[in-house]
Amino acid sequence: MNQEEKEKKHPRIFEPVTFILTIVTAVFGAIIGMQIITSLGVTPNTSIIGALLAMLIARIPMTLFKRYKSMHRQNLVQTSISAATFGAANSLLIPIGIPFLMGAPELIVPMLIGAALAMFVDAGILYKIFDSKLFPASGTWAPGVATAEAIIAGDKGGKRAGLLGLGTGIGIIGSFLHIPMSAFGVAFIGNIWALSMFGIGLLIRQYSVPVFGIDVNALYIPHGIMVGAGIVALVQVSMLIFSKQKTPKNANKEVAAALETADEARLTRTIKEARRTLGIGFIVYVVVALIIALTAGIITDMSPGMLIGFLLFAAFAAFVHELIVGIAAMHSGWFPAFAVAFITLLIGMMVGFPPLALALLAGFSAATGPAFADMGYDFKTGHILRGNGQDREFEIKGRKQQYITAMIAFGVALLTVVVTYKGYFAQNLVPPIDAVYVSTIEAGTSKDVAMQLLLWAIPGAIIQLIGGPSRQLGVMLATGLLILTPYAGFAVLAGILIRIIWRKAKGKEADTPMSILAAGFIAGDALYSFFNSVFKMGK
Repeated sequence: MNQEEKEKKHPRIFEPVTFILTIVTAVFGAIIGMQIITSLGVTPNTSIIGALLAMLIARIPMTLFKRYKSMHRQNLVQTSISAATFGAANSLLIPIGIPFLMGAPELIVPMLIGAALAMFVDAGILYKIFDSKLFPASGTWAPGVATAEAIIAGDKGGKRAGLLGLGTGIGIIGSFLHIPMSAFGVAFIGNIWALSMFGIGLLIRQYSVPVFGIDVNALYIPHGIMVGAGIVALVQVSMLIFSKQKTPKNANKEVAAALETADEARLTRTIKEARRTLGIGFIVYVVVALIIALTAGIITDMSPGMLIGFLLFAAFAAFVHELIVGIAAMHSGWFPAFAVAFITLLIGMMVGFPPLALALLAGFSAATGPAFADMGYDFKTGHILRGNGQDREFEIKGRKQQYITAMIAFGVALLTVVVTYKGYFAQNLVPPIDAVYVSTIEAGTSKDVAMQLLLWAIPGAIIQLIGGPSRQLGVMLATGLLILTPYAGFAVLAGILIRIIWRKAKGKEADTPMSILAAGFIAGDALYSFFNSVFKMGK
């Protein structure tokens, strides 16, 4: 297929049938996300559901629906439902639940405005820096791989479909037996060093109390390690942004430019684009923080100096939050958005911001990151379906359609939240994590907390420095420590061991079946979690 044929055949989101279906799935995704996060405190991965729905529609014996045999249309549907789910639940409902629980209903609308703006900015930044040196499309992005493999298997059938079906079946059975199959699957395809630290962190968190009699979470050890690792990660990202291509001695400027061009030829976003995007993004976050402060009326609670400090800190926290969450999501398939927002809250409390400002700060920080990470998964799915970037122009055009689809889905999520949030709050249905944020604000902080964060920031920084930007050891260790999922650590480390043995026995031939099985494990876990959540919610 030549380029012109591809351009003609690539679906557009504004095709009538495609547009209507993506709107419908976005509404469904937003509602199911809000329902489940308020009842169970989690956000389900609906990408697989969207992909399966599109596949089923393609098999309806009507000419109108035959066009959904296109993998790219199926990809747009899964992008829509996924973006709406995470947008409504994580980026919007969680932030506005904080002022509600604090007894400040007048702050709900200002928080919703700020959270919505942050969500759209968050997604826009990821779109502009995805497949750059910072967040390459070649990264793991495990849930995106699972969705892509499911779509490909449905399209091609044969052994590939059989292997994926086997993996999905095992994933469902394992999840039913309370084995974290997503963690097991990620170990088959992710960075071994990063995932090893992730697994170690998960094990320490699970067994710190029963084995060592120490609650690492109560001592703020994971938070301190994440602070230290996050600071070093930010420095490493900055070095990637501002560093120049290393050139041989005595090489002239033309050679240096040629080397840099060759290095970025594989990528669709240059480091210059990423640098400019991040700079503009930070400025926009400052503006959003100002809008929140103005509309919430909290300016009168702060001196001019504190107000400036609040604006800069809020923007910086949101900026760092999305980068850290994005890094964790890319390497592990998990993103500790709640926990990193909690760290932002703790630091803001130590700075001395007033309680209402802290509530808005926590909500603003929580609104960034989930959209960033989820869109990374969706772009990874599209990248695989479009041939892993072999056709640069086709990849760029397809990704743009996904971006437009996601932004429409975020708009649907916003409207859904606007229409329904009063009904949820009237029944006291609020995401459970909001109660943690509010109780922390009301309890205040102490010098002991500050000392714990400072103390554990040191080893976090050292570990992150040793691993370097490609392995993200410190961030991944902290991510594992912040997540309490029984036996997930064993699943990750067992998966890594099996992967190493299989790779040594079969060589590179093992890579494809391993990735398909991994996708099946993740898909099975997602399907089980989704339907189990819906069943519990129905009760």
